[in-house]
Amino acid sequence: MSSNAPHLILATSPFLKRPVDTPMIMRHVIYSLVPAMLAAAWYFGLSAIMIIVATVAGAMLTEWFFKGRRPFRDSTVADGSAAVTGVLLALTLPPSIPLWMAFLGGAIAIVFGKLIFGGLGHNIFNPSLVGRAFLQASFPVALTTWTAQRGAGGMFGLQGGNLALPLLRPDIDAITTATPLARMKFEATATPLGDLLTGATAGSVGETSAILLLVGGAYLAYRKFLNWRIPLAIFVGVYAVATLLHLLDGTRPDGLFHLMSGGLMLGALFMATDPVTSPVTPLGMWVFGAGTGALVVVIRQFSGLPEGVMYAILLMNGLTPLIDRVTQPRTYGTRRHAHGA
Repeated sequence: MSSNAPHLILATSPFLKRPVDTPMIMRHVIYSLVPAMLAAAWYFGLSAIMIIVATVAGAMLTEWFFKGRRPFRDSTVADGSAAVTGVLLALTLPPSIPLWMAFLGGAIAIVFGKLIFGGLGHNIFNPSLVGRAFLQASFPVALTTWTAQRGAGGMFGLQGGNLALPLLRPDIDAITTATPLARMKFEATATPLGDLLTGATAGSVGETSAILLLVGGAYLAYRKFLNWRIPLAIFVGVYAVATLLHLLDGTRPDGLFHLMSGGLMLGALFMATDPVTSPVTPLGMWVFGAGTGALVVVIRQFSGLPEGVMYAILLMNGLTPLIDRVTQPRTYGTRRHAHGA
């Protein structure tokens, strides 16, 4: 038989039509976030760009340092996961945050959100939200100071707070304002739906435009890198609980307002869907999403905080192992009570 004859290769399923690896997934996540990042640059100018650079630098340099300081191509930094963590963290931060805080947040996200658990694939909580929670707890004033958008006229200027040095009080040289959630909670003033969709509101760097985040999420779903069950369950949970509360008390915002405001879209589409920190069973995804959505509304309405997406996702991250265990399908031919033995 000729050595050039084709060989029959036998293998078990699944059979992939194209190679799928971590760097490829991370690249597409970055691509899907480009619309939100461009909107951030338009609305908040150079400040948004520098915040993204600072968080990504903090995340990537920290991973490189703690993972052996090998050449870039040979290190885990090359898989892109640290860069995605940095970008997602940046999009949750206010535009006036000092750049050193943004850098620190990226570093904390990697150390305490990822490396402490053993690295990529072993973490329990979403790393970018761990970094955000650390900043929220350590620097609450900086994390709750919102400045008005600058638009095209201020695209090439930094906000004074960005340049503040460590241990010094940030110099806010812009007009401070309230986010749509804060205006509704503390002033009972609703923001027009059109502004929520386009992003013409105060808020975090990348959370303001709901429609652009939906575009990015749709791209990921089309590329099969996002499981639609989790965000859909979150949307249903948010809308159902918010609508119920609105029917009981007409002064509370309705479900549509909750869906389009704050960090709901960013969290539901890009953070709650993290395959490492969310359930793997289809039923578990529905439970995880519905629970996250319900918690978001409960925190927004009954706590002292106007926003609850971060805490809701982190709480459900912690419940993910239990959800997977309870919702795991019964193995054929076994009894359910013997399955967990």
